[in-house]
Amino acid sequence: MSLEIHQFLCLSDNLCVLLHDAATGATAAIDAPDATPIISALATKGWALSDILLTHHHADHIQGVPGLKAVFPHVRVSGPALEADQIGGLDRELSEGDKVMIGTREAQVLGVPGHTRGHIAYWFAADHLLFAGDTLFAMGCGRAFEAPPAVLYRSLMKLADLPPETQVYCGHEYTLANARFALSVDPENQTLRRRAEAVAALRAGGRLTLPTRIDLERATNPFLRAGEAAIQRSLGLQDAPAAEAFAALREAKNRA
Repeated sequence: MSLEIHQFLCLSDNLCVLLHDAATGATAAIDAPDATPIISALATKGWALSDILLTHHHADHIQGVPGLKAVFPHVRVSGPALEADQIGGLDRELSEGDKVMIGTREAQVLGVPGHTRGHIAYWFAADHLLFAGDTLFAMGCGRAFEAPPAVLYRSLMKLADLPPETQVYCGHEYTLANARFALSVDPENQTLRRRAEAVAALRAGGRLTLPTRIDLERATNPFLRAGEAAIQRSLGLQDAPAAEAFAALREAKNRA
């Protein structure tokens, strides 16, 4: 029996995700941007929160924890060990290779630093699900706030090596803006062009664009393709090391 997933917007563009294991009734929230809509969604679904899985310490991913704990006092809060001092109140500190159980479903913890120094992702291998936080976005990636761009690039390559059918849930609904930037550096990519059109139609209809898939990101996400000739030509960095081209690409996106 697979996990049931409920995804919805919180704050302005954060994406909240609830995971429910029907076999046991266990329910987890991936990050906690805002307690009120999460509590409302849980009530609508008839689920009780058992776990909060945090990806990193930024306020828009953790500020809902106190409100959730007030309603669900026995909830277990797990998060990155390297950021435990910035988050506070973790029941379990997680590092690369650790395992987390949500009812009968197992997630492997992946260390993916770069956006923050201790950022982690949750990979439910048997369910073909990845919860990437702010490391990987649809056609984009997070900013390299707390580590050199090369560190973030290595983290992205780790995620890109996951099975191609892996469905990816991200921390924000940034896809439309990411598509515009991707087209600016990869204009001849017809798969990207078709995807950008589909994303524009989804957002025009008020619909979410996630989850994405690893194979789709490998085909259309310029940040996963920084070593490819087409991307490097657009940057004027032919034959550059991939990590160098990635750093230039990330800086161009910062300025976009």
